[in-house]
Amino acid sequence: MNERIQTPRQKQVYDVIFGTETLSGRAFDILLLVAILASVAVIMLDSIPTMHSASGGLFWRIEVFFTVLFTAEYITRIWCSANRSAYMRSMFGIVDLLSILPTYIAFFVPEAAPLLVVRLLRMLRIFRILRLLELLTEFTNILDVMKRSAKSIFVFFSLVIIVTIIFGCLIYVLEGPEHGFTSIPLSIYWAIVTITTVGYGDVVPQTVAGRAISAMGMLTGYAIIAVPSAIMTTKLWQDIMERQEGRWLHWNCPQCAQGGHAKDADYCKHCGSSLDVPEEIRHPPTDTR
Repeated sequence: MNERIQTPRQKQVYDVIFGTETLSGRAFDILLLVAILASVAVIMLDSIPTMHSASGGLFWRIEVFFTVLFTAEYITRIWCSANRSAYMRSMFGIVDLLSILPTYIAFFVPEAAPLLVVRLLRMLRIFRILRLLELLTEFTNILDVMKRSAKSIFVFFSLVIIVTIIFGCLIYVLEGPEHGFTSIPLSIYWAIVTITTVGYGDVVPQTVAGRAISAMGMLTGYAIIAVPSAIMTTKLWQDIMERQEGRWLHWNCPQCAQGGHAKDADYCKHCGSSLDVPEEIRHPPTDTR
């Protein structure tokens, strides 16, 4: 199933880095989260002009230290993983890589330094550390629903773009440059702000017809918001019903964090790694009352 044979040393390190069942595994992940928070705090402090001028060099040296630390951790995860490609392609693997790339990019493009806050995404590991399987399952379910709803949402988004362009062109014709609508792109910007009900107020219709178009745009915006929500809610409800009927295994792959496996599955259907499902999850105790 795309897995390679691990040496005893690799298996031992794997249980610490990827596992949360042992005390050492939980301690490692908690220390990792502390390091992530500390590195993000350094980035935020460095963005303050007065602190940057006073301690910019120190902040940079600390950032380099954290980058070396996270790079070593990323390489170690690849080294000890039973399915290296699955980890590298997984959500956690991609986030781990993105968390160290900005520092190396910043060596050549200093303006990219603020991108380092992407490390905060690694806090998603807290779901695994605290063994909140229910929350992690719901999280991955939402991602799966978004993927399966992508085509429907794309079609809907395309229609929204068309409607926005129509509103922008209408307001441009009705109001014109004399009322601040100096171009069609600016009018489309106004339409986006209006339909999304943000309403910055930097460009405002002055004529009766223009205000009528604004009212229609705002009402359309409220109607638009409900459509993608309904699409995703329907698919989520279907998933919940299937899970309640016992079709799915209530466990996420420790390698790629994906769910939706069959009740008798031993390997992940997404990456092929062993699921290592605890017996109490595979066969939960029944209520005999």
